[in-house]
Parts: sequence; structure tokens; C-alpha cells
Amino acid sequence: MKSPEPTLPPADLETAPTANHLFPGDTSDLPLDTRRVLVQLLAGPSLEGRRHSKLWATLVRDEVVIRSRLSELFLELVTDMDLQVAFTRQAAVGDLDAPALLRTAPLTFIDSALLMYLRQRLTEADARAERAVIDAAEIIDHLAVYERSVNTDRAGYERRCQTSIEKFKKHSILQKIRSTDDRYEISPTLKLLFSVTEILALTDLYGKMASDV
Repeated sequence: MKSPEPTLPPADLETAPTANHLFPGDTSDLPLDTRRVLVQLLAGPSLEGRRHSKLWATLVRDEVVIRSRLSELFLELVTDMDLQVAFTRQAAVGDLDAPALLRTAPLTFIDSALLMYLRQRLTEADARAERAVIDAAEIIDHLAVYERSVNTDRAGYERRCQTSIEKFKKHSILQKIRSTDDRYEISPTLKLLFSVTEILALTDLYGKMASDV
């Protein structure tokens, strides 16, 4: 009796193109808009509903699968649906030997002082139900109290302040207001990065440091 020949699946069963296969060799099952959300989150520093309305709507729709894909990279999705802000951070993996994908940006003394000031201004603006808007001159004037603590001349200190401003612009913490030269809106992302309690504690510490210079 002749043995039946083995039956093989169609050669293209696993590679058959679907609507979500966007380029040769693409094996993902995610639609284009969901991939765009992932790219924005990975590129950083944040995804904001006000600036990325279409991406935000996709994030809300596909939050579960987006969280899953980020978890595969040892990343955590942080969101605030009321503020419409989202960003990624390294997951707390304990003793697990997991690679770190995200780069950290070290903060100088002036960077830290500016960060606290911006968070404070954001809190004050929230209390008044206003946008948190600030200009470069206000920042430099506020940080002048720390000038002597870094032992530099006024011009050099202002350059340090401007460098800090540029750093926060790069990370979208300060968002330039159109048709202005040096006015910025403070991103609500800061609310998720630092709580009011943390900022008050740091502000008290830096206040004591400033009083000693």
C-alpha cells in the first residue's frame, strides 16, 4: 500500500501580505498610526495631546498593545489622561540584568535650579487655570540668586543660564511660543516627572544653599 505523501502548508502562508505589512520584509501586525505613536514615544521626550492630537487619539485607542510593545524593550509607559501627556521611562526591573535603551541627560547645578523654578511656575499657573508662560529674562533674573555659588562673572553666568534654557528647549520642557523671540510655555510633562512634594523639598534645600552664598 502506497504511503500518503506529506501535506505541506502553502509556501506563502506565513508571509502572505496583509494590510498592515507596509514594506518588504515587514512582519508587524501593527497599523501605521500605532507605529507612529511608538516612534514618537521612543524618540521622546513626550507625546502631548495638544501638540500631537492624532497620535494621542491613537495612543488612547491602542494603549494596551503599546504598553505591551514597550514592555518588550524594558520600558514603562507613563500617561496622564487628564493632562493628555505620555512618555516612556526605564521599567523598574530590580536585579534583572536588563539593557537600558533610554539615554539620561545629566543636570548641572543651574539645570536643577531651573527645573525647580519651572515646576513651581507650572503649579502657580495651574492654580490660576492659566498657561504656564515664561520668558528668558525672568529665568535669568530668578537664577541670579545662585550666581555667586558657581563663582563666575555675570556674563559667564548668563551664558550658563542660556545653555540650560537650550537644554530644556531640546527636551521640550520649554516650548517656544510662536511669533516671540524668548517666550516659552512650560510643558505639563513636568507634573509627571516631579510631584509638588518633591519640588517643595528641593526648593527648600536650594533656598538654604542660596542663602549661604
